[in-house]
Amino acid sequence: MDEKSAKKEKIPRQPMPEQKPEVRKRNFEEVPLGYDEETAIREAQRCLQCKSPACVQGCPVSVDIPGFIKLIREREFTKAIRHIWERNSLPAVCGRVCPQEIQCEGMCILGKKDRPVAIGNLERFVADREREHGTGDLPPKQHPTGKRVAVVGSGPSGLTVAGDLILKGHDVTIFEAFHKPGGVLVYGIPEFRLPKEIVYSEVNFLERLGVRLECNVVVGRTVSLDELFEEGYDAIYIGVGAGLPRFLNIPGENLIGVYSANEYLTRANLMKAYLFPKYDTPIVRGRNVAVFGAGNVAMDAARTAMRLGAERVRIVYRRSRDEMPARAAEIHHAEEEGIEFHLLTAPKRFIGNESGRVTGVECLRMELGKPDESGRRRPVPVEGSEFELDCDLAVIAVGAAANPLLTQSTEGLEINERGYIVADPETGKTTKRGVWAGGDIVTGQATVILAMGAGRKASDSIHKYLTWGW
Repeated sequence: MDEKSAKKEKIPRQPMPEQKPEVRKRNFEEVPLGYDEETAIREAQRCLQCKSPACVQGCPVSVDIPGFIKLIREREFTKAIRHIWERNSLPAVCGRVCPQEIQCEGMCILGKKDRPVAIGNLERFVADREREHGTGDLPPKQHPTGKRVAVVGSGPSGLTVAGDLILKGHDVTIFEAFHKPGGVLVYGIPEFRLPKEIVYSEVNFLERLGVRLECNVVVGRTVSLDELFEEGYDAIYIGVGAGLPRFLNIPGENLIGVYSANEYLTRANLMKAYLFPKYDTPIVRGRNVAVFGAGNVAMDAARTAMRLGAERVRIVYRRSRDEMPARAAEIHHAEEEGIEFHLLTAPKRFIGNESGRVTGVECLRMELGKPDESGRRRPVPVEGSEFELDCDLAVIAVGAAANPLLTQSTEGLEINERGYIVADPETGKTTKRGVWAGGDIVTGQATVILAMGAGRKASDSIHKYLTWGW
C-alpha cells in the first residue's frame, strides 16, 4: 500500500449521531440523526478513490460511488447528488435502509484492514442536504417520445422505472393501490427507520419531473392490464411487491391479539395508529409482546411494539443468532432498546382465554442439525422440551408471499409454482407482450436496492422496446 493510502486509513470511520436508546424507545422519531457537513467531508476523505472500485460492483444499481464521494470531499454537494441521481432516484431511502454492509460497504477495500467507508451515511447526507438546502433544479430530460408507460406499484422498483423512463422522454403514470405512494417503504418500514416525509419527498421529485401518480387504483380489479393497453399505454411494468403475509400454521392463530407483521406494521405505519386518537386506527397495544421471526420486519415489529407502550418485547426465533437474517445494525438497535431474544425456540400453539384473546404461546426448545436447502443449519425440536411464554400480543413475521390479485386476473402472464411472475432476470420481460415485472413479485422478498436493480434492468429493456420494438 502506498503512503497516500496508508495516511487515509488513519482517519477513523465517523460515527452517526443517534437518539439515546432510553429516549427513542418511546418515540417514533428517526433514530440516526445524520452527518453535518464537516463530518461528511471527513468521512469522504477516507475513500481511497480506487481505480477499479469494488464498491460499485457491490451496488445493484451501479452508482459511481467514488465519483460522488470525491465531490463531497470537494464540497460540491449539489454536483454530488446529481451524480447519484444518474443511477439512483431514491438516494435518501437507500442511504437509510440498504444493507450496505453486504453490498457496497461489504466490498470496500478499506474494510479488509479497517472499517469500510460509510457509503450509506454519505449518500443520505447529500440527499438530505439537497432536500433541505438545494436549489430545486431538476436533471435534464430527453425530448418527448410520445410513448406512454404504466407502472403498477409505487414501491422501490416501480419508482426506479418511473424515474428512469421519464428522463428518457417517455410519458409515465404510476398506479398505486393504497391511498399513499411508496409501497413497502411506507406501509412496511416504521417512521423511526424511514420517515414518510423522506419517501414522499422522493416521490415528489419524480412528480416534478412529470411522472403522474394515481392512487386508490387496484390494477387487476379496478382496471386490467389489457384495459390499460386499450387506453393507449405502450408498455406496462409490474412492481407490486410480495404483500401476502405468511403464517405459522399452528393452532390459535385466529385469536384476538395475533397479528401478521404485514397488518401490524401497516396499521402502525401507513395508517398512523401510533398517533391515536389523532388518527382513528385501532390496534392492540400489548404490554407483553412476542414477535416470531428474526428478519428486519421482525425487528421493526418488535421496536414498534415497544414504542406503542409494551413493557416487555421478545423476539422468538427457531435458529441461533448466527442465522438471524436481520441487518446487524437493526439487531443492535433492538437490543439497545431492550428487546429480548429467545433463540432456538419454536412456537407450537397459541393459548387463549374465554374471550378469545391470546394469553400465551406454547413453545419447543430447538437444536441445530445439518444445513438445509437455504444453507442454514436446520432447527430440530428437542423432544419433551415444551414450555409456555406469556403474551397478550403476538406478531408473526416469518416472511410474505406473492399476492395473486393481479396475476390471477391477467391472461398470458406466466407464474411459477409459488405464484411469482416469471420474468427474464436480465430484462424483466414477462411472457405477456409489452409487460415487464421486477422486484419482490418476481424474486420473492428481497431488499430495496435489489428491487431497484431489477427496475433499472427493466427500464433499460422498456426503453429499447419503445425505441426498437419487442
